Amino acid sequence: MSRPILILTEADLRPLMPLDLAAVDCVEQAFRALATEAVAMPPILRLDIPAHRGEVDVKTAHVPGLPSFAIKISPGFFGNPALGLPSTNGLMVVLSATTGLVEAVLLDNGYLTDLRTAAAGAVAARHLARPQAQVAAILGAGMQAALQLQALALVRPLTAARIWARDLDRAAALAGRMTRVLGLPVTPAATPAEAMAGADLVVSTTPATSPILPAAALAAGMHVTAMGSDAEHKNEVEPAALLRARYIPDRLDQTRRLGELHHAIRAGLIATDAPFAELGQIVAGLAPGRQDATDITLADLTGTGIQDTAIATLALDRARAAGAGQTITT
Repeated sequence: MSRPILILTEADLRPLMPLDLAAVDCVEQAFRALATEAVAMPPILRLDIPAHRGEVDVKTAHVPGLPSFAIKISPGFFGNPALGLPSTNGLMVVLSATTGLVEAVLLDNGYLTDLRTAAAGAVAARHLARPQAQVAAILGAGMQAALQLQALALVRPLTAARIWARDLDRAAALAGRMTRVLGLPVTPAATPAEAMAGADLVVSTTPATSPILPAAALAAGMHVTAMGSDAEHKNEVEPAALLRARYIPDRLDQTRRLGELHHAIRAGLIATDAPFAELGQIVAGLAPGRQDATDITLADLTGTGIQDTAIATLALDRARAAGAGQTITT
């Protein structure tokens, strides 16, 4: 029996899936479902290729009631910029939750992952940062750094931002571009501490393997979202910072294995079985979020398969409605 499979490229998907409040709401619903529904989400399958600074993650999840689920293959090869190639790419396969048949292949080159990751940062800021937060600090100068700053501007009234990166020229170039995009002053900073001084919101989004965010730079009222520690060897935040902040994981059993929490546990600062409310529980109203204007909050976002299924489902729905893509028959 022949069956149709929809093929969507990055060029098809970008105009259908901008970084906007609808994308943020989609990912927020995924966090809520993770806390309130019987989501099936296996551990991340991971392959490392250290000779080429490469890693490949495979993530998936099924939400009861959704007709489809996605399996995402997400490579990150961090020597690629020297070759004139992007660091990340990948694709998603959407399958029927009823029959397991392939419904669509999303050849997005990692765009949907970038989108849902930025949206997750906005969800964290929406629920954990002070409502009046105005100054942002971004640690990193890659694609995700730019998207994280754009995402923050969707949910908080930003008036200024600073960008730090190991390559100050890249930080300056991104700062200039984001000044034009957002219409607010964005400046490069020489050190992470300089970028963070006086900031209300901080996002770290690098593949660092040793801490770049010092505990001493945390200040009352600050919210931090750590995005980069999505593997056991990655570590952006000084472990002692977790003792100074209210810690919120995206998925606790996952951050114990490969998030910033993993490093605090290894350092003997936090017990292996220490309980923490997840971001989804806060989104769903099952646990309190920020309780005081002086609270320091730290969200440890390692990325979850349910975010991929959520964003892929939205993309497929919009593509079908728009008649986008190419259908092949197998």
